[in-house]
Amino acid sequence: VQRHQEIHVVMGNEACDLDSTVSALALAYFLAKTSPAPKATFIPVLNIPRADFALRTETTFLLREQGIPAASLIFRDEIDLGGLHRAGLLSLTLVDHHVLPGADAALEEAVVEVLDHRLLERDRAPGCQVTAEPVGSCATLVTERIAQGPPGVLDRLTAALLHGTILLDCVNLSPAAGKVTPRDVACVSLLEARFPELPARDTIFEALQAAKFDVSGLTTEQMLRKDLKVLSSDELVLAISAIYVDLEVMLGGGGAGHPKPSARGSQWEPGGSLLRFVPKDPQFWGCWGRGSPSAALPPLQVCRALEEATTPSLHLQPLLSPWSCVGTYAQGNALASRKKVLPILRAAL
Repeated sequence: VQRHQEIHVVMGNEACDLDSTVSALALAYFLAKTSPAPKATFIPVLNIPRADFALRTETTFLLREQGIPAASLIFRDEIDLGGLHRAGLLSLTLVDHHVLPGADAALEEAVVEVLDHRLLERDRAPGCQVTAEPVGSCATLVTERIAQGPPGVLDRLTAALLHGTILLDCVNLSPAAGKVTPRDVACVSLLEARFPELPARDTIFEALQAAKFDVSGLTTEQMLRKDLKVLSSDELVLAISAIYVDLEVMLGGGGAGHPKPSARGSQWEPGGSLLRFVPKDPQFWGCWGRGSPSAALPPLQVCRALEEATTPSLHLQPLLSPWSCVGTYAQGNALASRKKVLPILRAAL
């Protein structure tokens, strides 16, 4: 700010999963290499505090494997985006999301580009470049963008990051998982053709999958924060967490370090919460509120919205819960990922 240096930030979503992280790193690198006489410095920002980085186990694994030290990364709590924007120095590119949370609403006017693999839920300003394509991984869109650029920009390191990310996001390109598209397959093939020394698909997918589901040593709160998305309205905050253990283990305490839930919920969570538990098969949902009886009502309304949803239908079946403050469901529609459920929750709010 003191030097009036313009900053162009490339930033993923608040879950800061592998797709968001690699998409931000790769696209910022590409823009820095290809922008003609740029006035701005391009900076990829990981949209979590640095203290939470250890919870992104698949991300820390892949970056460590590729020799990228955590010290070279910039996290959300290490850059003052609001201050840069107020000084008129910020441009913002959003990857792997296109709707800023309410706390960042002031940054909306700084958004100059969106690159997302979800369908748009809102229109952007006319001057904003928007790419919103329903592919399995945002890293696929980044790969296409880089591949269309000048030759030589796509190096082995960037290719390895994108290759592993697409494979993890698209469940090793398995059609049965319902996530992969022909464009994802084409990008993986393109990367492998240009860099034959990339590890075999099965090898990197299995390594990343093992790292992603490794929650050994994490407390309940860390497990909830590991893959967290937050939605809010004037009356309610919803915390939507992917949990990589069986529901029975989570509710039962899970051994040392995993306390049982209480009617008050967790200290970090304001108001009621909606928690998603994702064991191997089938998928489960848990929902509870905390505070006064009136404070517990909005989560019940949200649960009703999930029960009655038709786009898509979740095929929820109530399960017996061992805790009066927790409602649980089996989700029959295993193809309805959190990405497809978030619009239902936003509408309910």
